[in-house]
Amino acid sequence: LQPCCMKRVCNGCILSGRRCGISNCPFCRTDVPTKESQVLAMVQKRVAVGDPVAICFLGAHHERGTYGLEKDTSRTDELCQQAAQLGVKEAHFILGNLHRGEERSVSHYEEAAMCGHVLSRFNLGVWEYNDGQ
Repeated sequence: LQPCCMKRVCNGCILSGRRCGISNCPFCRTDVPTKESQVLAMVQKRVAVGDPVAICFLGAHHERGTYGLEKDTSRTDELCQQAAQLGVKEAHFILGNLHRGEERSVSHYEEAAMCGHVLSRFNLGVWEYNDGQ
């Protein structure tokens, strides 16, 4: 995931760009940040304009405590709820993991699975198998 434009760029596109002399983001041509603080600043800029993928990205890193962010499950919940309302399937998956063992985790996994999230479908299958349904 490129922090500048929040687009997923495959390694083949990155490699092809480098062969053509493009050392920055192959999608938006922005310089790729080298420090975590620069990545976080780019992401927060995208969050400020309401980018749902950036909101989910920030929520996920609040959950793990990466990029210099403190672990904060309430902030993760808040950000991922916002991203899920904006249609990000990964946000539903994160919320399902965050509320594991609660009934609402199943509804988040179901939402993500209906959008094509493979790991959510897998988790639902495990839950159904273990529950005997």
